[in-house]
Amino acid sequence: MFSGKKVLITAGPTYEPIDPVRFIGNHSTGKMGYALARRFAEQGAQVQLVSGPTSMKLEHPQVEVIPVMTADEMYAACQQRAAAADIWVFAAAVADYKPSRVAPSKIKKSEASFTIELVKNVDIAAALGKEKKTGQFAVGFALETDQELENAQAKLRKKNLDMVVLNSLRDPGAGFRHDTNKITIVKQNTVEEYALKSKDEVAEDILESIKKEWACVQK
Repeated sequence: MFSGKKVLITAGPTYEPIDPVRFIGNHSTGKMGYALARRFAEQGAQVQLVSGPTSMKLEHPQVEVIPVMTADEMYAACQQRAAAADIWVFAAAVADYKPSRVAPSKIKKSEASFTIELVKNVDIAAALGKEKKTGQFAVGFALETDQELENAQAKLRKKNLDMVVLNSLRDPGAGFRHDTNKITIVKQNTVEEYALKSKDEVAEDILESIKKEWACVQK
């Protein structure tokens, strides 16, 4: 089903600079997004992987890696490619906020406290969801700590997604810095729960679930 299809995937964290040496970020490694890119490519898709800073490497003739640093850079890269893609997979852990001002030089330690004003970053999935065309398929990710299912279902509706891959930081072995993950796939009418597996196996489960749902969308 994926042979010849164009897939746009985001992966890893974003780093939002405070000054030339400091940033706001998170613990995402990019492992899940890279595993998905590899599996799509192995099944014949042409993959564009927009990756935040990560130590992950992926060399495959059908995968183009587009390195970015900030949420704005990730959004710009996705915006350029989204219209031509058949499937969007938003697996990156994009920072929700960024400093309102980036200091041009290193901020020196002086006072006992230091305040940074933050402003909202663009919500990439939501912004692109407004432009989604008939036949395109969009997958979002939700990492939650409470009211997991309710939050994932709300994200599905608000961002015009076809499915959301939910994982909880309360599940041992799931989330950031693990080679394993435990997911629940949330769709408009169904909820699919999976056991703890390696991220490569989780990627395979996600692709199989996309196949089933996308077949319905294409009809």
